[in-house]
Amino acid sequence: MNFTESEERRALRRAVADLAGKYGQEYFTAKAKAGEKTDELWAEAGRLGYLGVAVPEEYGGGGGGIGDLAAVCEELARAGCPLLLTVVSPAICATVIARFGTAEQKRRWLPGFADGTTKMAFAITESDAGSNSHQLSTSLRRDGDEWVLGGGKTFISGVDEVEAVMVVARHVAPGAGAPQDAGSGRRLLLPSLVIVPTNAPGFTYRHIPMEVLSPEKQFTCFFDDVRLPSDALVGSEDAGLAQLFAGLNPERIMAASFATGMARRALDQASEYARTRTVWDTPIGAHQGIAHPLAQCAIQVELARLMTQKAAALYDAGEDRAAGEAANMAKYAAGEAVAGAVDQAIQVHGGNGLSSEYGLGAMLAASRLSRIAPVSREMILNFVAQHTLKLPRSY
Repeated sequence: MNFTESEERRALRRAVADLAGKYGQEYFTAKAKAGEKTDELWAEAGRLGYLGVAVPEEYGGGGGGIGDLAAVCEELARAGCPLLLTVVSPAICATVIARFGTAEQKRRWLPGFADGTTKMAFAITESDAGSNSHQLSTSLRRDGDEWVLGGGKTFISGVDEVEAVMVVARHVAPGAGAPQDAGSGRRLLLPSLVIVPTNAPGFTYRHIPMEVLSPEKQFTCFFDDVRLPSDALVGSEDAGLAQLFAGLNPERIMAASFATGMARRALDQASEYARTRTVWDTPIGAHQGIAHPLAQCAIQVELARLMTQKAAALYDAGEDRAAGEAANMAKYAAGEAVAGAVDQAIQVHGGNGLSSEYGLGAMLAASRLSRIAPVSREMILNFVAQHTLKLPRSY
C-alpha cells in the first residue's frame, strides 16, 4: 500500500494552487457580492486542462481518475476559490457520460468537459423526497420517438450558467406491477438519467436566495411536459441505482475535497494570525488554549483527506461498493472537519473573525453546508450503521 501521492499528482496540486493564487479569495468574494460568475478562473482552468483531468484522453482529457479531479477541487478551495460546479459538471456529469453514455453522447459532451467550455448541472433533489431517492416523483415516459419529462427539482446548483441539466427521473411505463404511480396504473421503474437543455420548451427555473456567499446560485427547476429526443437518455432506462451511483460516489468524494480545501484555508489563516497577533508581549499561538484546538482541527482535516484519497483510489480501481462506503465516510469526516476548522479560525481571530476583511464569516455558512449537502451527516450515519456495522435499518 502507498499512502503518498504520485509526483504527477503533487505537481498538479502545485499548478492549480499557482493558478488559483492569481485570483484568490478577494476575487471570488467580489464576484459573489456583485452577482457575477467566476468565468475567467473557470475558463483558464479549463484551457490548462485542470477541469478535464479525469476525462478520457481520446476526448481531449487528461485520462486521470477522480482522485486527480478531487485534488483540483481541493486546491481551488484552499486558495479561496471553491468552485461548486467542479463537484457537479466534470465530476458527476462527465463521469456518468464517460461510463454509460452512447458513442455519440461521448463525442457530443466529453470534449467540452475536457476543456471547460461545457458546463452541465445535475438534478436529483426534490422537495418532497429529500434524501429518499426511492421516492422521486419526477417522471420520464416514452411518447413515440420522444421522451416526455414531468415534475420538478430543488436546490440545483448553477442552472443559470450551464447549457444542460442531467436530470434523475423515474421511467414510467404502461402495465401492471409495483410500485405504481397512484391512480394511473402506470408502472414506475428504476431511476433514469436524461440530459435536458436549459432552453428546452417547458423547462423553467427559479432562483432560491441563500445566505451562502457564492457566485454559483441555487434553483428550483420545473419540467412541464418537456419533450426530448430519444438520445437524451443516458445509458439504459432501467439501469437504476448502479448507474446513478456512478455519479453520486464521485460527488461525495469531490464534496469532501471541497470541504477539506476550505478547512485548510481556514487553518492557514488562523495559524498565520496566531503567529503574528501579539497580546501581552507574546504571540497568541504560544498559548495552548489557542494552539491545541488548532492542532486538533489539523488532525481531523488530515484524517478526512486520507479517507478521501482512499475513496478516490477505490473508485478509480473500479471497486464501486467499497468506494461508496469510503466516499460516505470521507464526506462525513470532511464536513465535520471543515465546520470545526472554520469555527475555530473565527474564535482565534476574535472580533476580526466576523469582519469582512478576513473573510471567515462568509466561510461559516459554506462550511456548515458541508454537513448537509450533498448528503446529510444523519443519512451517512444511517448508511454506515446499516452497511458497515450490519445493524437493522432504522428508516
